[in-house]
Amino acid sequence: MLGKPVGHSRSPAIHNAGYAAAGLSDWSYSAIECDENDLAGLVAGLGPQWAGLSLTMPLKEVALTVADLVDPFAAAIGAANTLVRRQYGWHAYNTDAPGMVRALLEAGVTRTPRLALLGAGGTARAAIAAAASLAADVTVYTRRPEAAEELRPVAEALDVELTAAPWSAAAEAASAPVVISTVPKGAADHLAVADFSARPVVFDAIYDPWPTPLAAAAQDAGCRIVSGLDLLLWQAVDQFELFTGVKAPVAAMREALHTRG
Repeated sequence: MLGKPVGHSRSPAIHNAGYAAAGLSDWSYSAIECDENDLAGLVAGLGPQWAGLSLTMPLKEVALTVADLVDPFAAAIGAANTLVRRQYGWHAYNTDAPGMVRALLEAGVTRTPRLALLGAGGTARAAIAAAASLAADVTVYTRRPEAAEELRPVAEALDVELTAAPWSAAAEAASAPVVISTVPKGAADHLAVADFSARPVVFDAIYDPWPTPLAAAAQDAGCRIVSGLDLLLWQAVDQFELFTGVKAPVAAMREALHTRG
């Protein structure tokens, strides 16, 4: 796991539990602090024992520039959270978007006509890709109007209808069937007073601290809740299989995720 900061990451616990359960005794997974300026040099210096890398903020966009080959899906999103060593070099993938879809499927969402998206960063790009799989139009609420426009090429590449809305209207997101919040800790706390009577599925990509005021208020209103821990699990499952070529032991990985401190 590369990123900055990464000391709080639960990814090592998830992956290492998976290796143990799968009998991969010679595999290990650790967290290393790395920023955008250091990524290329770090990747270039890795020996053949390194099978793959997970990438978190702020590396998901620059990862595309250090890869020898980029998966078309990751290229369309404009972000990668996974580098896998192949015979031809490092191959970049994005497992955040399919991880979001699997987390939503687990919550009972198979298709939805509309999805409300809070924020426009790297995780929001994955959310638009998830919307494509769910046949959803997206209304994105951003604090900067230009941030929504930065998402438009992603939406166009994935054939998703994107509508920009101001952050001042973000409480309206609660009327959508599915709400995905990708904003930083505290940014959506004021939406705890929104009207959740439409009972949307609320997916808050944060997992520390948990529950967020947004998630707690939605849950109290009877909404189904998806957390950043659910996303962390499912994106790690896909990474595990890309790294190892072995079917991921999901139950063991889920247990490690929820029993760590």
